[in-house]
Amino acid sequence: MSRCTACAVRIEGTWETCPLCGASTVGAGTPSPFPSVPLPYSWARLLRMLLLVSLGVIAVSLTAQLLLGRGAELFGAARSVWLGICTMWLVVLAAVRARRRVARSTLWTVALVCALSAYWDYLTGWHRWSLSYAIPIVAASAIIALLIIVRAMRLEPGEHVLSSALMVLLGLVPLVLLMLGQVPVRLPSGICGAIAVASLVRLAWVRGADLRHELARRLHL
Repeated sequence: MSRCTACAVRIEGTWETCPLCGASTVGAGTPSPFPSVPLPYSWARLLRMLLLVSLGVIAVSLTAQLLLGRGAELFGAARSVWLGICTMWLVVLAAVRARRRVARSTLWTVALVCALSAYWDYLTGWHRWSLSYAIPIVAASAIIALLIIVRAMRLEPGEHVLSSALMVLLGLVPLVLLMLGQVPVRLPSGICGAIAVASLVRLAWVRGADLRHELARRLHL
């Protein structure tokens, strides 16, 4: 059994540093008395799924750019999908750091990115590229990434259902702006709205009872 050089406690297991103070240990380690419990999900499987989705999106983007040509109006939208890919990987990194709060972290990350994009657009003359491209692409990519993470990590409904519902509602904002006539380029907002509506219907159909339970618990109803 190893021993901590700082606090002089005996440690079971193969710790190289003390779990209490972080100091180095001396002596031979012993097998841990606790069983090794595997994770209910595989990070390799999650990253493989996300990589396949990213490659598919890249292929569609390159194909669209070849077909549309440089002078087409939708060329900017085809290039902007790279922002969506970055968003999906950003959501996965947030999941790595905060598994229990992955949906909440995703919501705050997307809200911050959208707010910064709108502010940047405002500072550069308000050409509304944030409304046409940045906000809908970021929101749609985050919804897709969150669906993949929830499925791959097998999260319990209580860990994600409420934040997922708020994320989907955030994805409806580009659709509302589109209906109000505030979006110069309509395709990205239309796609984001379709993804958000489909996700909202799926969430209400599959997790409706869990969502009502979480609302009642949080609001003390």
